[in-house]
Order: sequence, then C-alpha cells, then structure tokens
Amino acid sequence: MALLTISSTACGQNKSERLILGKSYAQQELKSALTDKEQHNVIDNKSVIIKDSLTAINTAEAILFSIYGKDNITKQRPYETYLIDNHWVISGTLPKGYLGGTFLIIINAFDNKIIKITHGK
Repeated sequence: MALLTISSTACGQNKSERLILGKSYAQQELKSALTDKEQHNVIDNKSVIIKDSLTAINTAEAILFSIYGKDNITKQRPYETYLIDNHWVISGTLPKGYLGGTFLIIINAFDNKIIKITHGK
C-alpha cells in the first residue's frame, strides 16, 4: 500500500479526489485483453502507434533510464533514431574520439513491443 501512496504522490495526484476501480478490475481487464481477441483495442497491427521520433525517444528513455540510469543515457544524446520497416531503431552516440559503448533499443511502431535492448561496453 505504501508503494501506491508514493506512486500517486510522485505523480502529483490525490487519490481521495479520484474514482479508483481497484485491483480486481485491473485483473479482469488483463484477463479479457489476453483472451478476448474481439474486444475493442487501438492496437490492431494495422495502425502505427508510435508515429514520430519524439514519441519513440520518450518511450525508449522511460525504459532505458530505469535499466541504465538517466545520467548514463542522457550523456549519449543526441540519439540516432531511424524508422526502418515499422521499427524504431534508436541508439546513443559518443563524442568523437571517445571509446566505449552506447545503448541500442528497437521498438515495434505498431504495438510498442520492445524487440531488443542492449548496451555496449
């Protein structure tokens, strides 16, 4: 319960002012999403969800920061960002003459699925 309090406070939201559907509702939705293929879903693999490089970078950073640390990843800006065959291929860059590795993340533009995450040494 403390985690919920920290999370809602961290996001600047006051739970007492919001309708909370609860964990059992979340469990029902998850079960339905995993079993009912006829339900309404924006992700239909016919429409691109991540349409621009800014959204792709924001998605990548949210994941990469939690794995490798914000400072480590932001030092690799500017990123190389390419949309290739409906996949965002994003990698860090190093200053010229610098030895080391950078991150690489590949994200499916249709469903936001992470295909690969790695970091060189």
